[in-house]
Amino acid sequence: MFVTFEGVDGSGKSTQAGLLAERLRSEGREVVLTREPGGTPAGERIREILLHGERVAPWAEAALFAAARAQLVDEVIRPALARGADVVSDRYVDSSLAYQGLARGLGVERVLELNLLATSGLLPDRTFLILLPPAEAAARRGDEPDRIEREGPEFAEEVDRAYREIAKVFGQRVTVVDGSLNPEDIAEIVRGQLRDLP
Repeated sequence: MFVTFEGVDGSGKSTQAGLLAERLRSEGREVVLTREPGGTPAGERIREILLHGERVAPWAEAALFAAARAQLVDEVIRPALARGADVVSDRYVDSSLAYQGLARGLGVERVLELNLLATSGLLPDRTFLILLPPAEAAARRGDEPDRIEREGPEFAEEVDRAYREIAKVFGQRVTVVDGSLNPEDIAEIVRGQLRDLP
């Protein structure tokens, strides 16, 4: 299965991706845990530009995220799924729909089209959206903010609204989880939701 975690930075998505990978491995499954942007040598170089470089125009930003994603799908995700491994990713297409499609105003349909081309149509079996008020999420982050995080609370609120909209539009695939819950409780909810997947 291919499972992704989404949410604003500081929501707990990375923690949950790691906990799920650990849980699946303890059940004897092969698991590939990855993150976006990154997960490949080319993707990590793109990550550096996106998160630690100077200003990037919105469409350039969307295209760079899609390029890193295309490389990740080709090099890591498809081969893992082909050999029967589970793939757990910290962010995927929904990040671009929220950040570039809605918060940056490029349009969900146009950004989705770009990403479907880049990934040859690969979407996750299940996406968990960890919702936490952006101010709380920001307070949890201890490290130096990256280029996108430095855009401030108003942009973070836009992204939060965008994610909520995406959860409505893609409700069959996206499961919303309360990020204020204890991490272990969230992990139990996640595992419970996945029991119907192979």
